[in-house]
Amino acid sequence: MNIKSLLLGSAAALIAVSGVRAADAVTVAEPEPAEYVKICDVYGAGYFYIPGTETCLRIGGYIRYDAGIGDIGTFDGAKSIDVRDGDVQNTFYKNLRFTLKTWTGQETELGTLKTYTETRFNFGDRNLVTDAAGDVDSNPAANKATDLHFAWIQLGGLRVGKDETPYDQFIGYAGNVIQDTIIPYGVKDTNVVSYYFDVDGGFSGVISLEEGSGVTGTIDSYVPHVVGGLKYKGDWGAITGVVAYDSNYEEVAGKVRLDVNVSKELSLFIMAGYGTDDNLSDDAGNAIDAHGRGFYKPWGGNWAVWGGGTYKFNDKTAFNLQASADDDKNYALAANVAYTIVPGYTITTEVDWNHFGHFDDGTPFGNWTKADKKDSVGGIVRFQRSF
Repeated sequence: MNIKSLLLGSAAALIAVSGVRAADAVTVAEPEPAEYVKICDVYGAGYFYIPGTETCLRIGGYIRYDAGIGDIGTFDGAKSIDVRDGDVQNTFYKNLRFTLKTWTGQETELGTLKTYTETRFNFGDRNLVTDAAGDVDSNPAANKATDLHFAWIQLGGLRVGKDETPYDQFIGYAGNVIQDTIIPYGVKDTNVVSYYFDVDGGFSGVISLEEGSGVTGTIDSYVPHVVGGLKYKGDWGAITGVVAYDSNYEEVAGKVRLDVNVSKELSLFIMAGYGTDDNLSDDAGNAIDAHGRGFYKPWGGNWAVWGGGTYKFNDKTAFNLQASADDDKNYALAANVAYTIVPGYTITTEVDWNHFGHFDDGTPFGNWTKADKKDSVGGIVRFQRSF
């Protein structure tokens, strides 16, 4: 009996020990914290290292919804055709845009290697147009062409690829209004080979060889368009000048700009442009060079001027104003209030007016006769979520 008890006790002990060992064998240790994305703060907020590389990447963009009413001449309105009786009538201007942006940066022995891309996808209606035969196309709401707006590589100061010409980008845009080109100040898209440089004391500059774009703006030989710019910037503001040579027409245009920081709340600017037009066509059938307009001088006549500013009431609310005029006695005024509801989400409400020459479809590119001038009024609301 004692031997039996001993055997049973030994068996129970072995089972217990085996159970403990089995439990120990399947115990899973707590996972160690892992950093899947390594932050890169060298180039600013939002960058992270691409795993396994020394390249920093940032991804961003925005979604924008525009709704406008009014005359086509202000770019705020649209026209359509009544589906029942075929009459031409006014309608809302609508456009939805999704923009995807990428930035990269990497330090090399030759300087910082950077890239930037921006692709725009649009859905909305288009302004009514009249073709050469006089037929009306109402252009209903639909997907529009995808726009590869930027795609460039920059090593040190040398930039190559698709960019907005420094003739516009380096000197700055005509204020913070939505419709800042009612009187146009430049045509932006082009392939470039540009070199940017900084000089001690607040000076910077750029020289750019450009292809241009459009039927009459793209170079028609091996001779590129040439753009040069120089800027001085201080705490008070900046003064900038750019000059461009149009190799197709052998014309020259330039702009100068003064920016003044009056206070933390108020900033003002004034920009003036002048260009030659001896060789530019007056063929009204071609909008880009109608009445002496060219790739770098898209305004009417020889000169044009834009001025305005921004007043920030607080961190969320700003008032923006722009007034403009050109040598052909075209005038425009735009004003808006931009309100940031929460960080990254802004609603802008704008009113626009112009006194302009127009094509038959209402677009403000013609200036056929002095009697052809008319007043146009419109308004637009923009909802934009940036990220």
